[in-house]
Amino acid sequence: MVAFLKSDLFLRFLGGFVIGAIGVFVLQPNGDAPPLTGSAMAASAPASAADNAAL
Repeated sequence: MVAFLKSDLFLRFLGGFVIGAIGVFVLQPNGDAPPLTGSAMAASAPASAADNAAL
């Protein structure tokens, strides 16, 4: 078990988790910044276009 904990494979695996954890905290969106996307709105179509869509 001690040999595995000191192995290069385990250290690289653990290093990936450390880099991932740092990335999660660094890349968190700021609460003050506006979102990149606006609010979703449904597109409205005239009634004639809606009738033709069913054909």
